[in-house]
Amino acid sequence: MINPFDESTLASVETLLAATDQLLEKSYPGDSGARQPIHTVYVPGDQYSPELPAAWGHNAMVAAGGLVGLSMLATKLNLAEPQRLAELVAEKLASEPIEDLRIDFEDGFGNRSDAEEDAAVLAAADSLAAAIAANKAPSFIGIRFKCFEAPTRARGIRTLGLFIAQLLSRGQLPAGLRLTLPKVTTVDQVKAMVLLTEKLEETHGLEPGTLRFEVQVETPQVIIAADGTHPVAGLIHAGQGRVSSLHYGTYDYSASLGVAAGYQSMEHPVADYAKDVMQVAVAGTGVELSDGSTNIIPAGDPENMAEAWALHARLVSRHLARGIYQGWDLHENQLPTRYLATFAFFREGLQAAGTRLRNYVHQISSTIMDEPATARALARYIHRGVTCGAVSAEEVAELAQITLPELEAIALNRSHA
Repeated sequence: MINPFDESTLASVETLLAATDQLLEKSYPGDSGARQPIHTVYVPGDQYSPELPAAWGHNAMVAAGGLVGLSMLATKLNLAEPQRLAELVAEKLASEPIEDLRIDFEDGFGNRSDAEEDAAVLAAADSLAAAIAANKAPSFIGIRFKCFEAPTRARGIRTLGLFIAQLLSRGQLPAGLRLTLPKVTTVDQVKAMVLLTEKLEETHGLEPGTLRFEVQVETPQVIIAADGTHPVAGLIHAGQGRVSSLHYGTYDYSASLGVAAGYQSMEHPVADYAKDVMQVAVAGTGVELSDGSTNIIPAGDPENMAEAWALHARLVSRHLARGIYQGWDLHENQLPTRYLATFAFFREGLQAAGTRLRNYVHQISSTIMDEPATARALARYIHRGVTCGAVSAEEVAELAQITLPELEAIALNRSHA
């Protein structure tokens, strides 16, 4: 058979698509497979201490009523395996009650004198250094500083610089360091953050690219700009590989669109639209996505606690089902439902996902013919469950008949796919 495409034609195709190849390689590298925390906890900057995570875990366990209370709560929430969930969550609250902690110098800290904020920033950095030395720091931790709008820009930049300098003076930066840039409205604010991180790296002798940051989406201008474009997509690429995550800000965003306070929610239509745009923007980039928070706190009388836990569990389950694997928690009493709902999500689909992955890996005939992309999705789902503590290595071996390294290899597209 004669090949109708000569070398000249093929060369022309390569030339035409060279820019596309470069774009896909540079801007859409795919999921790195790095661990993503399932939640972020925010605490005021002057309230952080190395003992805070353990205290939150203890208080959450007490609020839930211990192991029996956790099991009863899981039953009331109509979650499968209530006793097993309770055991797993109790272990989590004891071993890793907070996966990601943000020491907050923005809304949670408020506007104070420069001297007061400076002192709090230095103290927070010292506390974090002490926590790292004592192996008490969460796997992910960092600060949120004030936004780059004109009234707060200088203060936010000063807080960022002081925190990094003080932390480095006490030792190395934590591997899971997270810097949060709030209330972003334009791509230029992200470019400014890139400039500042470059300067910090140069000043302190850090490797280029060491400092990355997450962007909080709290304004409609970053979803749709005046010219009709979607800056939230452009800012990822303007970040030059430094944007690690996009976080939805429930209340600032809703308020900016005129939604009345009583109707502001993670599940309001304006929230869903913003997060849909954000989800498309991060697809293929390796940038993570986080939902926001609910300010309905499980506290006070038993009836209020029950209602608030039910709401929180439903909202967590909702964003997980939508493919958003992280959210915010504002209070220690939200930890029981964060973990119950999350662990239930990964366990409820474990049997089916493990069986399908086993059939794919071992080429066992079945009624579902999965392709490599689906196999990676199955493996990534199970892998997320393992990393957060919802699923054990023994369960993976039993259901999928593979080891954890093999599971990770498939999830990261390193073998079998």
